Order: sequence, then structure tokens, then C-alpha cells
Amino acid sequence: MKKTRHTSASRVMPAREIAGLQARLAEAEQTLRAIRSGEVDVVVVSKKKRLQLFTLEGAEHAYRVLIESMNEGALTVTADKTILYANQCFARMVKSPLEQVTGSSFRRFLSAADRVLLRPLMKKSARTGSTMQVMLLAGDGSSVPAQISVREMAKDRSGRLTIGMVVTDMTEARRGEELLRALTHRVVQVQEAERARVALELHDNITQLICAVVFRSQALAESLSARDGPAKNEAIKLCALLGQTAEEVERISRDLRPSILDQLGLVAVMHATNTEFAARTGVAVRLTCTQVSARLPADAELALYRIFQEALKNVEQHARAHTVTVGLKRQGAFVLLSVKDDGVSFDPGHHPARRKGGLGLLSMRERAAYVGGTLTVKSVRGAGTEIQVRIPSGLVRQTKPNQTKPNQTKRKVGTVRW
Repeated sequence: MKKTRHTSASRVMPAREIAGLQARLAEAEQTLRAIRSGEVDVVVVSKKKRLQLFTLEGAEHAYRVLIESMNEGALTVTADKTILYANQCFARMVKSPLEQVTGSSFRRFLSAADRVLLRPLMKKSARTGSTMQVMLLAGDGSSVPAQISVREMAKDRSGRLTIGMVVTDMTEARRGEELLRALTHRVVQVQEAERARVALELHDNITQLICAVVFRSQALAESLSARDGPAKNEAIKLCALLGQTAEEVERISRDLRPSILDQLGLVAVMHATNTEFAARTGVAVRLTCTQVSARLPADAELALYRIFQEALKNVEQHARAHTVTVGLKRQGAFVLLSVKDDGVSFDPGHHPARRKGGLGLLSMRERAAYVGGTLTVKSVRGAGTEIQVRIPSGLVRQTKPNQTKPNQTKRKVGTVRW
């Protein structure tokens, strides 16, 4: 009887058929991977009698929609600054068609100075990310203030390093800063006008009244005989006290608005202030003025004097210094003021006056900015603090030492003799 060999239910597949199935499987895996990564936009499925199309939204679609709807420019650039991708917001910002932006160099939208600054910024972006302020050169020739945030991204499929940028239009922010600064300047002007008014009232009214009382009390003391010893002594003490009061009121009036600043200029008022400060506090002040014989514009002189005043006030209240060195000099088209003390140092960001709500450093910076200048503070532990101010000298006005402004009435100064 013949034996029949039974094979398994699954026949053994030829090697060629197995290879074909593996190729189809690999193709399917590649298709799925492309769908997941957003590389496929349309899938064509073959039916019995027709083809069916399926439109796909890739995995990055939501992010692309988000980036295109941003109110900030978004860029992807290569290490050599070639723009691989730019959204419509950036194209509108630089006033150029998007097709002319993509593929071009980002350097074409920067000035020569900003190009130099961008190079180290992009190197630094690999570690922590960086930001910088630039002026974008738009297609119509205008300039747009902007802030660039740079961050290194992953390498693309070809191994090229790509860098992401977010570009923020700072036009409105700059306009807001200008309006705020204009308001600050207006406040300073009103403050100075009010100081001048109060100083004039103190000098012409209060000081004169006190002087009159001094003269009357002095006459009273002289009219008392030797038999009125206790009363005479009290009258003499009253005269002395009233004299000190008159001097203090006069000092306050000078601090509010020194007439010597208008009449003789910045150098003269700084010498007078130094003398008064040293006599009152016991702190020695060394003042050096070079090449500043010509008068500065009134706003510049007033700003420098107010900064000088505030610096001495900080020395008196916080520095515990023994010596203050003050320098005023002209350097090219600028005037430099420095106030250095040998007292205790401090962190400008954590100044005691700042913790108490004081605005000393802020007011000094604003006054320097008001006349187009800058202010820097250097404080080194064990070496004291130095405040440096640098402002444009502007147009100078020649004024004789004894010349006053036209139609200006000289103040009367009351003198009391004992």
C-alpha cells in the first residue's frame, strides 16, 4: 500500500516571492514614516475601477499654521546666513515678497555694523540662545527697529546646521519709549521751573523777613542794659539762632536753583558747591576742570549740575568716604564729568536708596539721557565708587564771568553783621 506524504497547510514560498513581499513591506514602512513626518501631502489608493485621493495634513502642519499666524517674524537660516524658511510676517516686516526672501542671505537685511555683531551672537546661540537689537533694512529703503532671538536647532537630513530666529518688530515699543522719555523730560522741566519759583520765593520773601527779624532782635539786645543780664543773653542767642536760620534758608534756596549757575556757569557753581559740601560734611573734595572755559548750553549745564548734586548726596548718605575727586573736562565733541569717592562700594542693581524707593541713580541716568548723554556707575569693593557722565558739548555760548542774562534781575543778598 502506497504511503501518501502530507504537506503543511502553508506551502513553502519561493525566495523570489518572499523578496517581493519584503520590498512591499519596506515601501509601506517608508510611506507610513513619510506620512508621520509630514513629507506626504496626498496618498493615491488604487480601487477596482478608479483611483481615490486622500489629502493628508503632516505632523508639522499645526506648527506651520501657528508660525504663519504669528505677529513676529520666524526664520530658519543656515550657518552662512542663507534663509531656508521665512514666514509672511517677516516678509511684511522687511517689505519684500516672500519668494525674494526665501533663499536669500539674511545679511542683506542688516547694516554693516549689525552684521559684525551677529557673527558672535550666532556662535553663542549654540549654548544658551541670544538676543540683540538691530535695524532691519526694508526693501523700500526704510529701517525697522527689531529684536532678534537666535537659537541653534537640530541638523537637517543632509547634516547641515540650522539656526532658528524670531524677529520682533520694536517700532511700537520704541515709540512708547520715546513718548515716555518725552513725558519724563517734561516732568523735569516743570520740576526745574517749580524749583526756581520756590527758590525765588525763599530768597526774596522768607530770607528777607528773617533778616528783618534779626535786625530787630539785634536792636533789642543792644537796647538792654547790663542789669538785664539774663534777658540780654537770651536776645543775643536769639539773634544767633535767627542768623543760622537765614543761612540755612539761603542754602536751601541755592540748592533749589543756584543763581550763580545762570550768571557764572557750571565751573563756578561746582566750586561753590564743593566748598559748601566740604565745610558741612568734613569730606575733602578735589575738583579739576580742564578745557571748559566756554559756556555749555543751559540744559547741559543744568543736567551736569543736578547729577553732580545727586552724586555728592549719595556720598554723604551712603559712601562713608574721606575724599571725593571730581573731574570735569572737554574731550573732543563731548564733556566728561566724573565723581569718585574712596568710600564703601555697592551693587548698582541693589543700591540702598533703591530698596527704600529712592530714584537717585535713575534720575541721574534720565538727566544724562535728556541732553543726549550716558551715565555709567563703577563700584569696586575696597576701591569706592565712580560715576561717569558723557554728554555732547553742543554749541557753546561765550559769557563773560560777570555777565548776566538779558533782562535778568540780580538777587539781593541779605548780610547780617554781629
